[in-house]
Amino acid sequence: MLNASDRAIVKATVPLLETGGEALTTHFYKKLLSRYPQVRPLFNQAHQASGDQPRALANGVLMYARHIDQLEQLGDLVARIINKHVALQILPEHYPLVGECLLEAIREVLGAEIATDEVIAAWGRAYWQLADSLIGAEKSIYDEKAQAVGGWHGARAFKVVAKVSESAEITSFYFAPADGQPVLQFTPGQYVGLQLFLDGEELRRNYSLSALAGNNQYRISVKREPGGRASNYLHDQVQVGDGINLFPPSGEFTLAHSDKPLVLISGGVGITPTLAMLEAALDTRRPVHFIHCARNGSVHAFRDWIEELAGKHPQLKRFYLYSEDDGASPAAHGVGLLDQALLEQWLPEDRDVDAYFLGPKGFMATVKRQLKAAGVPEAQARYEFFGPASALE
Repeated sequence: MLNASDRAIVKATVPLLETGGEALTTHFYKKLLSRYPQVRPLFNQAHQASGDQPRALANGVLMYARHIDQLEQLGDLVARIINKHVALQILPEHYPLVGECLLEAIREVLGAEIATDEVIAAWGRAYWQLADSLIGAEKSIYDEKAQAVGGWHGARAFKVVAKVSESAEITSFYFAPADGQPVLQFTPGQYVGLQLFLDGEELRRNYSLSALAGNNQYRISVKREPGGRASNYLHDQVQVGDGINLFPPSGEFTLAHSDKPLVLISGGVGITPTLAMLEAALDTRRPVHFIHCARNGSVHAFRDWIEELAGKHPQLKRFYLYSEDDGASPAAHGVGLLDQALLEQWLPEDRDVDAYFLGPKGFMATVKRQLKAAGVPEAQARYEFFGPASALE
């Protein structure tokens, strides 16, 4: 347990973390990944190279230090971390490795004069307070998923039963369990973890489930990312009939039960989790405003499917915005970027709605501001990160 002295010491490091937190976490990751190669599959190397992972961890460490007296102030951050850990199957034995390297990084980056034995001891106790909390919460989720109908723990063998091109960049993959047994039902908005092996190296990735679990199958829809090892492997190498291991569905960004009108706003491949949300919402007959922004029609996935749904469900209103006109694709409802006036025009007149938005981080930051300015209650505007958990300004 942390005592008052420990909390005071941790809070005293906040100014240092505000200015040097990213350097500290970058050093930490280099140390961890070189010393313990067995944890490399748990981390996306593209996020390491871009700095997104160190930046997200630096933000998390800073927020933890700031709120060490009132951890409830961390809000959804802890739940987001727990769910990402569960999807990647982070286990209790990983935490001592992380703690060891983090404390060493604090000492080496801040220097022995600042990171004294007293400071390191206080941070060690602070780390294990958080780690024990995460381990306990993650165990509860692992157990719950293993005991549920169709559930499992760890990796489970599936087969690719269909592979469908959805646009010039996005391909869908349908997975069925190799043992023919039921699959775990999931809440729309969740994602599933994949265990991949490329040239003898294990990679783990999370992908949103882009359809409800019908026919005892899961579907993910993956954008080919330039230089993306996992996405290019899936697009180019994985074929119908291939085996692949999946971890149970996870994620806290889920469609809540509500009678309020639903607004789904997506940019690019951010459309994928909104599709399962849309399916579930239409079954309840609640009004839905579906807004999708894409570069052009050639990369706009699922347009025909949305149009088909709109023909069957009059409560569904859909709006498409392309940032460019390629001159060949079906026309959108607008060309350019989503601005305040256009968003307000496409929102329901009554702003007491549930809004979910996903896409690139800059897109989400803009939409978050626009929804607030339009009068949508902040507590009813929800978003998710595709990459490492971080803050959305």
